[in-house]
Amino acid sequence: MPLVTLLTPSENSGGVFATDDDVVALPVRPGADGPELALTATGPDVAAVLDGLPAPWPKLLEYHRATGEAGEAGESPAAYGDGLLRVLFLGIGDGGPEALRKAGAVAARRAKGRGTLTAVLGESAGEEGQTAFAEGALLGSYTFTMASTDSKPAPVRRIALPGARAEALERGQAYARAVADARDLINTPSAEKGPAWIADRAAEVAAESGLSIQVRDEERLAAEGFGGLIAVGMGSPRPPRLIELDYRPDGEPVAHVVLAGKGITFDTGGLSLKPNDNMKLMKTDMSGAAIVLSVMSALAGLGVRARVTGLLATAENSISGSAQRPGDVITQYGGTTVEVLNTDAEGRLVLADALAYADRHLDPDVMVDIATLTGAARVALGSAYGALFSTSDPLAAALTEAGAGTGERVWRMPLTAEYRDGLDSPVADLANIAKAKYGRPGAIEAALFLREFTGSRPWAHLDISGPGRSTADEGVLTKGGTGFGTRLLLNWLRSL
Repeated sequence: MPLVTLLTPSENSGGVFATDDDVVALPVRPGADGPELALTATGPDVAAVLDGLPAPWPKLLEYHRATGEAGEAGESPAAYGDGLLRVLFLGIGDGGPEALRKAGAVAARRAKGRGTLTAVLGESAGEEGQTAFAEGALLGSYTFTMASTDSKPAPVRRIALPGARAEALERGQAYARAVADARDLINTPSAEKGPAWIADRAAEVAAESGLSIQVRDEERLAAEGFGGLIAVGMGSPRPPRLIELDYRPDGEPVAHVVLAGKGITFDTGGLSLKPNDNMKLMKTDMSGAAIVLSVMSALAGLGVRARVTGLLATAENSISGSAQRPGDVITQYGGTTVEVLNTDAEGRLVLADALAYADRHLDPDVMVDIATLTGAARVALGSAYGALFSTSDPLAAALTEAGAGTGERVWRMPLTAEYRDGLDSPVADLANIAKAKYGRPGAIEAALFLREFTGSRPWAHLDISGPGRSTADEGVLTKGGTGFGTRLLLNWLRSL
């Protein structure tokens, strides 16, 4: 659902809290002699809150067994004026962006159902820390439901950060809004969303964000030779689309970047049918396309200086008498032939079309694709890291740094040259899965397959199968699609 929590730099500088509906978060950090309040100064409002506590704050921290670790939260009432406030002793750890992002998410979750959360961070958090806290608080407030009635507490209506810089909060809000938009797209059930639905949402974003857009339907895809998209979408009554969005900054762009996203709006596995339990999550298999679309929506507001083209390769991988079969040979965009040995390795087929088209016609300086591509990446790295593959050391380093700065961590994986011949086919240029010659390095083999369609351009592939989905509400994540990679890509594009 759209973010409903309002973020403001300050609404209480005059010393007024709305009792009975406010939560006041006081930062706590580890100290040499135990946890301590991380307050650089206390105005009359905060002093009044401290005076209204039922015991001195050191005693209350001791009672809560606080350590100051990021994300700790102990509550206490405080008398204030003619009523009571809820005071949250909020652990901020070392006060760095990662710790403050986590603290913001915890504070927002603890303030659900309330009117205002006031976090007294002050200027000591720094601009980067203020952005991180804002991101965490807004992402922790995110919710998605289609229930006719919802008994869960509503997100806190307003978050105030006295002393924070407006620019820092605006940036945090832009990042969080983009992630929330991606999550909404990802979490929408597939009964509602198909490739044409994604194209309609992209048209709305283009109109709102000043982007140019063109949409290739199934007839144009077939006529122009996008064989991967056509083959994957053959089994569905909802035909594929290739959606192209273009952002051009004011003035001369510093670079031209192509972002390609996998947009499988539902993945049955095709005739290589998935087990039922694996299929339950497959409304989220268009995460890459949702992330690219949401990134594109935020570029102008963040003042990105690069030209960015977003390619959303969308199809539904379904089963029917017209579905592609194992053993079929298809022709990808540009002429490369591929033997389809497993119809459940379909994401690489639609991305290959997008990458080959970008290489041949868009002349980018760099290409990055993002996808929930392989279960092997999740097995290798779990849910905390995305897998990063790249043909460019500087690009890999820049994406890794951007991920570290936003808490969306990636781990670089090898493009092992010895594994490439596993993709050889006796009847085509490539096979879409490798022979089990080297075990099952599935994530590496998928990346090696995609590399074949990138020409000699700098390219990176983000396999987010692990962190792209969450099974619980925890930290900045909510159950369902996470939008992992949105903030990483925005941070990287801002740095160009």
